[in-house]
Amino acid sequence: MKKFAVGLACIATLFCSASFAKEVRLASDFTYPPFNYKNSEGQPVGFDIEIADALCKQAQLECTWVSQGWDSLIPSLLARKVDVIMASMRITEERKKKVLFTNKYYQTPARFAASKDATFTIDKEGLKGKVIGVQRGTTVDRYVTDKFADVAEIKRYGGQDEVYIDLQNGRLDLTMANADQLGLAFLDKPEGQRFEFKGEAVTDPAYIGFGTALALRKQDQALAEKFNKAIAEIRANGTYDKIAVKYFNFDIYGADL
Repeated sequence: MKKFAVGLACIATLFCSASFAKEVRLASDFTYPPFNYKNSEGQPVGFDIEIADALCKQAQLECTWVSQGWDSLIPSLLARKVDVIMASMRITEERKKKVLFTNKYYQTPARFAASKDATFTIDKEGLKGKVIGVQRGTTVDRYVTDKFADVAEIKRYGGQDEVYIDLQNGRLDLTMANADQLGLAFLDKPEGQRFEFKGEAVTDPAYIGFGTALALRKQDQALAEKFNKAIAEIRANGTYDKIAVKYFNFDIYGADL
């Protein structure tokens, strides 16, 4: 009986090792520079991409990228079309009902942005009749819906890059998004020079979440732990900071939760 039990343990170990040796399919929508997007050659690039590549290398996982629209990320994960979401997805209580999150790999607030000439305030009175652009299905979509849908028009887009185009063209009065993405991908660019942050940073975890993490199916706890271990290791060995400094001149990781 003892030999049989040892044999089963060996088989289980081999099975677990084999499961991690398989290709791990990482999903992103690639519309969110400088975090995740595609370069002129169609290759995935950005902070999320480099961090994911570093995590896969650290965890000795063979990873490939799959392009999915933001709205289809969680459905595709649950349908086993992909294995991991790596798309700057915030940890929220609502999402935790559906997916398993790793530990965070960065944490930022959200903010509004509008034309420098805009004089309205960020409250119900100030936004009455205004058109707010957001990326569909995001935490900021839920925030503006809950706070301002009764007084403002909310236009939802498949990607944040589409929001910026309509903001520039005057089809929107303002937008709300990840503060760092807003600054780095729009306000700091030539096309964003006519715009600026408006109002205070929004940090309410009920909407903004508890950091940004990788999302997996709830039954894939062993794989999530491999990523958690890898996150801690690249933070400790300096790999994380080497990647982060290429994109940010501030601490993108944020305070520990």
